[in-house]
Amino acid sequence: MSWLTKTLTSSIGKKVLMALTGLFLCTFLVVHLSGNLQLFKCDGGYAFNTYAVFMTTFPPIKVISYGNYFFILFHAFWGLYITYNNRKARPVGYAVTKNQSSPFSRNMAIFGTILLVYIVVHMSDFWYKFHYENLPYVQYTEEISTGKVDAMEMPADYTQDVKKVEKLDPVAGTNTVIVKDLYKVVSFSFQNLGLVIFYILAMVALSFHLVHGFQSAFQSLGWRHAKYTPLIKGISVWVFGILIPLGYAAMPIYFYFFK
Repeated sequence: MSWLTKTLTSSIGKKVLMALTGLFLCTFLVVHLSGNLQLFKCDGGYAFNTYAVFMTTFPPIKVISYGNYFFILFHAFWGLYITYNNRKARPVGYAVTKNQSSPFSRNMAIFGTILLVYIVVHMSDFWYKFHYENLPYVQYTEEISTGKVDAMEMPADYTQDVKKVEKLDPVAGTNTVIVKDLYKVVSFSFQNLGLVIFYILAMVALSFHLVHGFQSAFQSLGWRHAKYTPLIKGISVWVFGILIPLGYAAMPIYFYFFK
């Protein structure tokens, strides 16, 4: 085996791969949340639907998206692989576990498995439908001078060859856009209380997973230092343990109770 293969298959190398993919996915969570916050705009889904088109048509974003799908699967199954090897190497658990590791680290595989199920459900509910099902279309007319947006549902049999049809009318001072109404799909899906509860529980699992995972990534990469450890811990708890999960959980709650 080459030095690279030996390094990556060593115990340290395995943890480094988990750390790098984990930090990449942390970055993705921040970016994805910033885009999904368009759901809270009171514009009939205009900002969110045009954002969805951009994310699925802009070539650089598409390349990053496919890389993200790979990293999600790799991170999930690599983590399960490491957990399996660790338990295989130590088939009998510690008699006393209180001081051996935190509850977060001992249950990382469980939290990760819950999140993998969540991702499958999430992708099938929205990503798959947006790409492969006949969703309704909606027409938005924006007054350029005021920013006011009027939405109008297209006929049920309406379809188009591209994901977005856009027409600027300088004379009328309007911009007309016709897109798939993914916003309507999101709103309808989150009227299901069972799905809302599942999403909230998944975000609880995400919180626990990230609190430990973010700190552990820096430790695996050797980037922890007494001077920076409090900052890393603060970011892991307040940003990835609280703000990010709350942001994602707020979406199903918002649509269930207010839409």
